[in-house]
Amino acid sequence: MHTATKIILVLKTFSKTFSKKNRWGIRALKSKTANNSANIKNVAQLAGVSISTVSRVINNPDSVSEELRSRVKNAIEKLGYHPNQIARSLRTGSTKLIGFIIPDITNPAFLMMVKGAEDFLKRKGYTFIVCGTDHSTHEETKLLRALLSQNVEGMIVTCSGGQNSDFSHIIHSSNVKMVFMDRRYENLNMPYVGVDNADGVERITDYLIELGHRSLVYLSGERNTSSAKERLRGFMSSVQKHGIEDFQVMYGKFTFESGYELTKKLKKVPSAVIGGNDLVALGAIEALLQMGYSVPEDVSVVGFDDMFYSKYSKPSLTTVRQPIYEMGYTTGKILWQLLCGNRIKRHNLILKTEIVLRETVKRRV
Repeated sequence: MHTATKIILVLKTFSKTFSKKNRWGIRALKSKTANNSANIKNVAQLAGVSISTVSRVINNPDSVSEELRSRVKNAIEKLGYHPNQIARSLRTGSTKLIGFIIPDITNPAFLMMVKGAEDFLKRKGYTFIVCGTDHSTHEETKLLRALLSQNVEGMIVTCSGGQNSDFSHIIHSSNVKMVFMDRRYENLNMPYVGVDNADGVERITDYLIELGHRSLVYLSGERNTSSAKERLRGFMSSVQKHGIEDFQVMYGKFTFESGYELTKKLKKVPSAVIGGNDLVALGAIEALLQMGYSVPEDVSVVGFDDMFYSKYSKPSLTTVRQPIYEMGYTTGKILWQLLCGNRIKRHNLILKTEIVLRETVKRRV
């Protein structure tokens, strides 16, 4: 079995298991069986601290020393204490809830972004609801309304389409703080954290052309998403700059299956394939191998993301690395600044990419 096939089997298993467990959230706070009689006063007495210190550990852990946090957390665990979130929100006017909306909860890239944002925000005492839209703007709108009904204080959104008028209308009529991550609706004036998609694809296409590749296919993701449009712009910039006439653009989804199916539809196999992301590239490799072509001897293939599995494929994937975790962490930091009432110095923060050379590209003689 080819390595690319093994990878997709693992991803499919993860997808099915994950989706069955919980569509709404990928992370929840778990603890031992609760003791309904335990209260914040009991926790303070056992930890040997004041009630206000326990409250700070729960609501703003960074404001308390590590030694005190440890004592309070140990007491909470021993007593099985669970703060009453509803009562707390009524008392403080704060739910400490953050909502995430992402296109696909089975895509490891989106999960790593969520992990980055979570790692920053949980230190500020926030908990999370994570929702997947299955790339549907209709579902995106439904989830937006559902999260607002839960009184989330802030939201991080990776958009599912090129535009969503219902989404825009709802946001304009609400006061929720929001940051776009990776993908955005350009008609909405919201803070955005992303990467230089166009530059990354342009540079890796330049690299292929410099190695003698003159017949190229670009396998795009969803046609109208901001990231897909930016990456396509980078590809078109490169082929036009170098005077390449033998090229083709095919549209699909940012999935392994899409890369596989689009490659199977090729009437003419090129010397190089550029995948809109790593999953698309790996799907293309699997299809090429089944069609009797060798990578990179017959066809070179590159991707975009540099996910953890890309270096373990055989051959290992040459790709464009985007700082996925850092993107999420930075987004979380910006959202927290908004929640604190601070002004954002840079409304659009664009992070750099880098090319990672591995084994799926060969010079064309």
